[in-house]
Amino acid sequence: MALIIGDIIGIVTSFLYAYLIRIHIDNRPYYFVANPGKFILAISALLPIWVLILFTLGLYNRNIIMNRSRIPEVFRLAAASIIGVMSIITVDFFLDSNLFPVRPIALYAILTCFISLVVIRTIIKSIRRLVLRKKIGLQKVLIVGNNENTKELILNILNHPEEGYRIVGVVSKKSLIPKEFRRKYYYSSLKQALLHTYPDIIFQTDEKRIEYVYKKSVERHLLYYFVPTESNLSTHIGELELVGNTPVILVKATPLIGGVKVLKRFIDVLIGGLITLLALIPMALILIIQKLTNPRAKAIYTQIRLTRYNEKIKIYKFRSMKPEYSGLSPEEAFLKMQKQKLIKDAKKLSEEYRRNGDYLKDDPRITRFGDFLRKTSLDELPQLINVLKGDISLVGPRALVPGELKDYGDRSLLLSVKSGLTGLAQVSGRRDISFKERRALDIYYVQNWSVRFDFQILLRTIRAVLTGKGAK
Repeated sequence: MALIIGDIIGIVTSFLYAYLIRIHIDNRPYYFVANPGKFILAISALLPIWVLILFTLGLYNRNIIMNRSRIPEVFRLAAASIIGVMSIITVDFFLDSNLFPVRPIALYAILTCFISLVVIRTIIKSIRRLVLRKKIGLQKVLIVGNNENTKELILNILNHPEEGYRIVGVVSKKSLIPKEFRRKYYYSSLKQALLHTYPDIIFQTDEKRIEYVYKKSVERHLLYYFVPTESNLSTHIGELELVGNTPVILVKATPLIGGVKVLKRFIDVLIGGLITLLALIPMALILIIQKLTNPRAKAIYTQIRLTRYNEKIKIYKFRSMKPEYSGLSPEEAFLKMQKQKLIKDAKKLSEEYRRNGDYLKDDPRITRFGDFLRKTSLDELPQLINVLKGDISLVGPRALVPGELKDYGDRSLLLSVKSGLTGLAQVSGRRDISFKERRALDIYYVQNWSVRFDFQILLRTIRAVLTGKGAK
């Protein structure tokens, strides 16, 4: 996060320097009205282009950030500076906004951007190393395994705190742990170690019970690294990193980890904010209609759902049910109808629930206006508030009702990312496919996330809303 903020500051200031160089240092005459404030405001509006370029070039990848050689990073920063300025020139051309009144400003911007990014990143990394050497902000590591890699990894982590790790436990033979640390770090079982250490990361140094250890890491939403042997190092699958001199492989439950989570949040705020502005009038009209049709009933209701790391959140939706049934499950509503002697409605609800599960196609609890809201997916609009708050993302798996977890096997994997306002299951015929198929699509999304995938789902969501496919 610090690098992203630093990069943004560096980019904005470098364009300002480029503009001022042309005005005050370059002695050649110019024929435009100087307005640095307006220029920087326009550049700031185009910052998302820069951030996407930096992410695309891998400049927030841990391997690049932590590489002891700065050469790969410097070359990528040079490429980012050129591509970034050229992209802004292209946007400027199509918008015909005359952002660069003279070409030398763009040339100066390439140079100043490159220098600013290199200098700011150097400063941030130096501060980070100083903080980590003081053992502040280190990630807690649990090491599991019985071979020489265990001993080597222990020593590398202890001798290189600037890597950002702190050992909290070792599940291994005592002989592989240096004598002076045995009492502090030794645990006889993984279960015991997890119970007492609360790690952030598991490093496994052998291949014994590998599926079990990985499963436990996924259940607790921990990062999982595998230390390869020389024989399988060349055929590794995953991201190879170095801890000291020990190569380790990050085995991802989802690609949505590390710096890309910041990018996803950035996109959520940017696009979610724009959609919210566009949705203000429709939302206001819906509120007015809700109050006109039933003044005493709440127009918006909340429901407890689960999002990333099993966190409980309040989801906002426009009420689409009759007030007396709002928030009730089909079973609860059925009992209430029987108690009120609404036998016809109760029978209809029972038959629909038995035939279609939770997604009822002809639900007697729904109001006429509520039916319209569901068919057009307008009842979901208040969840934009959840997106801006950071409770959920624009795109992700459906936010689960706590009671649904008992029917779902790989819930830890599903809860490794934020739930979404829309998702792959919703745009694939949400109401027309089974619960099992919806969950399989959610898992596929979790394991295959990418920025491109998110934008594809957003575009498919627009089409699904316009056509009414899968809604209700």
